Amino acid sequence: MANLKEVRNRIASVQSTQQITKAMKMVSAAKLKRATNAIIALRPYATKLKEILGNLSASLEGSSSPFIQEREPNKVLIVTVSSNRGLAGAFNMNVIKAANNLIAGKYSEQLKNGNVSIISIGKKTQDFYEKRKYNVIGNNNEIYSALTFENVTKITDTIMAGFVKGEFDRVEVVYNRFRNAAVQFITTEQLLPLPKTEEATDLKAVKKTTNADYILEPSQEEIVEQLIPKSIKIQLYKAVLDSHASEHGARMTSMDKATENAGELLKALKLSYNQARQAAITTELTEIVSGAAALEG
Repeated sequence: MANLKEVRNRIASVQSTQQITKAMKMVSAAKLKRATNAIIALRPYATKLKEILGNLSASLEGSSSPFIQEREPNKVLIVTVSSNRGLAGAFNMNVIKAANNLIAGKYSEQLKNGNVSIISIGKKTQDFYEKRKYNVIGNNNEIYSALTFENVTKITDTIMAGFVKGEFDRVEVVYNRFRNAAVQFITTEQLLPLPKTEEATDLKAVKKTTNADYILEPSQEEIVEQLIPKSIKIQLYKAVLDSHASEHGARMTSMDKATENAGELLKALKLSYNQARQAAITTELTEIVSGAAALEG
C-alpha cells in the first residue's frame, strides 16, 4: 500500500504541474497577441525608413554623421536581447550561444585584449555574462515593465553617445526575430556604424532605378542627417519588440509541450496505479482464501 500512496502522490503532483503549465500557456497566448500586434505595426514603418535611407544612399558618402564612420573595430559592444524569465525552451540559450559564437569567431582578438563589452536587455543574459566577468554595462532588466519606444531610446542614446566618444568602434545586436509562435530566428545585426546599403551610390542611378513616393525638404543632406539617428533607434526598438514577441511565442509553445508531456505521464502513472492496486487486491484475496482454507483444515 505504501507503493500505491507514492503513485497517488506523484499523480497529484503531475496534475498540479499540468494546471500550472496550462495557465502559463494561456497567459503567454494573451501576451503574444499584444506583442505580435506591436511588431506587425512597427515593421512597415521600419521597412519604409530603411527604404528611404537606401534611396538616399548617395548622400551618405558625403555625410558628416559620426554614425556612418567606419573605424577599425578595436572596441566592440554586443547588445544581447533576452528575457527576464525562463520556461521558454531554448529561447534565452540560443541568444547566449549566438553571442558567444560571434565573440569567439569574429572578435576573439578584442576579447583577449579585454575590449568586448556587453549591454544586456533581459535578466537571463545579464546574469550569464556578469557571472563570467564580462564588462556588462548598465542594467536594463526593467525595460519589459514598460516596453515603449521612449524607454528603449534611452538605451540607444547611451550606445550612440558611447560610439561618438570612441568607447565602441562597432556595435552588434543579437536577438530572436519573430516569425510565428513556433518559429523564431536568431539574428545578428550591425547597429553601428550604420551599415552601407547595397543600393547604387550614384544619385542619378538611384533615381532611375527607384520610384520614390516622397518629396525631400529642405534638402537631401539634411534629411539624411536626421534619418540616420532615427533609423538606429528604430532598429533597436524593432529588435526588442521582435524578441518580446518571440519570448511569448517560445513560452507558449514550451508550455503547450509541457502540458502534453504531463498528460502522457499521467496516463502512465494511472496505469501503474491500477496495476499496483490490482496486485494489492489479488494479494489480499489470496491471503483471505489461504486463511479460510487453513481454518477448514
